[in-house]
Amino acid sequence: MHIPDGFLSIPVAVVLWILSIAVIAIAFRRVSADLGEREVPVMGVLAAAIFAGQMLNFSVTGGTSGHLLGAALATILLGPWASILVLTCVVGIQALIFQDGGLVVLGANIFNMAIVGSFVAYAVVRLFQRLSGGRRWGTIGGSFAAGWASIFIAALACALELALSGTSPANIAVPAMGGIHALIGIGEGLITLGAITLVLAARPDLLKSGQEQARATVWVWVIGGLITLTLAVLSPLASSHPDGLEWVAEQAGFLEKAREPGISIIPDYTFPGVSNEVAATILAGIVGSILVLGVALLVAHFRQRKST
Repeated sequence: MHIPDGFLSIPVAVVLWILSIAVIAIAFRRVSADLGEREVPVMGVLAAAIFAGQMLNFSVTGGTSGHLLGAALATILLGPWASILVLTCVVGIQALIFQDGGLVVLGANIFNMAIVGSFVAYAVVRLFQRLSGGRRWGTIGGSFAAGWASIFIAALACALELALSGTSPANIAVPAMGGIHALIGIGEGLITLGAITLVLAARPDLLKSGQEQARATVWVWVIGGLITLTLAVLSPLASSHPDGLEWVAEQAGFLEKAREPGISIIPDYTFPGVSNEVAATILAGIVGSILVLGVALLVAHFRQRKST
């Protein structure tokens, strides 16, 4: 769902930049109020894992693919404000280093995936918590629903932006984006459900405090690092089919509006200078994960120090 430059008009892109910067500023302040020792490594490791996970596109239907967004997972584990910062780090590195999503429309991609995705996931999770009275089924069911809704509503936001930009009429963009991302959302929901179920079943102590928290922090690094490395190694197996937005652009006839990026550092998640395509993709995934980890940890440590 990464929008390339050329799909949105300049006025729409500017408005979304302003909105995103404003929400990120609020997120910085809100996160600093309750950022604990456990949340710092979780923010970093989760950002790296989401980055690596987003490289693994899965086939959906009709020659289309989708990939993990991660907003619901981050929101459930860290809350919506920290999730916004985590996803902003991921989307920012993707645009700046890997040319995945345009720089002019980076504000729009942050708005759709980090902000809309996190807030929608939070609303759905809270709804399920209330309906279940805090029981386990609410957490499990809410994780799937939050994953699905975060993708679906973010896709509708993207469709409205395309319509406001004059790129594609709303009566075409909205049903097309909504339809394909309703299917992609099932994958997002299942991934979120599986991850949360695993945390609840295998390492519930990750949410505890005190001495157990210190041990939990070690497990965050160990388990999170292994998951991230595994995802990066598996990244060459990703589906080569176009993602939901690219597929809609092809079908609706506005794909040619996409502009090539002015810079190409590690384009298309292929590390330059490495002749073996599989090795180049794996190396790009590892480098990207390390970069996202570093940026997210810097953000978390900065906010934690500001709050003390």
